[in-house]
Amino acid sequence: MKVRRIADALGAEVTGIDLSGDLPADAIAELRRQWRERLVLVFPGQDLPPAAFDALARKLGEPMDYPYLRGIEGFPKITEVAKLEGEAVNFGGIWHSDTTYLPEPPAATMLLAREVPPSGGDTLFANQYLAYEALTPDFRAMIDPLRAVNTSAKRETSRTRADRMRDAGNGDAADVMTAVHPVVRTHPETGRKALFVNRAHTACIEGWSEKESEPLLGFLFEYQTQPEFVTRICWKPGTLALWDNRCTLHLPLNDYQGCRSVMHRITLKGDAPV
Repeated sequence: MKVRRIADALGAEVTGIDLSGDLPADAIAELRRQWRERLVLVFPGQDLPPAAFDALARKLGEPMDYPYLRGIEGFPKITEVAKLEGEAVNFGGIWHSDTTYLPEPPAATMLLAREVPPSGGDTLFANQYLAYEALTPDFRAMIDPLRAVNTSAKRETSRTRADRMRDAGNGDAADVMTAVHPVVRTHPETGRKALFVNRAHTACIEGWSEKESEPLLGFLFEYQTQPEFVTRICWKPGTLALWDNRCTLHLPLNDYQGCRSVMHRITLKGDAPV
C-alpha cells in the first residue's frame, strides 16, 4: 500500500491495495490511521460491485440510511447520487457536511464513481480542524460555547435534492428534520476541535433569530472554505473516496452541463457531536 498526499491541507491517494478482497486487520488499522490523519482518502481503480462495496463499508463502520432516498435494489444502505443529462442542478451542490440535521450525523461517507462526465465534476473538501485553529484565540473562546440549529429545509439545499427525490424519494422521511449541535465539535477519536457549521444546513445560532445569526454565520461560511483549507478530488470510474464528516466540508462541482454522473454512496453511523 502506498499513500501520496494530495494537498497540504488534507487528502491522500492510496494505491497498491485491492478493497474487494479480504483485508487483514493490520491493513484496516493502517487505513484508519491514514484516514484520521488525512481526513479524505482516495482509492483509484477499485472494481467494487454493490455487494463488495457494502461488505467493505461494514468492515469500516456501520452503514446507515440516508433519510430522503431509497437505496438501490437489494442494497438499502447504498444510495445513488446522480446528475443526468437533462438536469441542471447536481445533488448536494453546496458546501456541506452530510445530514447534520440528524441528532447523530454520519461519521464518514464513502462515494464510489460509476459514471463520470468527460470533464468537470470534481469535488472540493475543506479541513475544519485547520479552519478552527487559524481563528484568533479570542474569537475561538467566543464561539466555543455556542450551539447551532441545523435543518434539512434550507431552500438552496432542498433544491439540490429535488431531482433525486422525484426518482428515488423515501416517502417515510419527515418533511423537515432539525437538530442542534455545537458550533465547534471535539472529534471523538482525535480529540481535536473543528468548526461544525455549514452553509447547506446551519440555519441559526441556538437562542438567536436567523437575522441575528446572519453576521456570524455568514462570516464562518465564507471563512471555512478558504483555499488554504481545501483540496480537490478528480473522479474516474472506479474511484472510491472515504471522508470524515466530523471535521470536513465538501462541495461537488456542477460544471458539466448536459453530461451524466452516477455515484454510489454509503454513509457510516456517527455519534452526537460534543
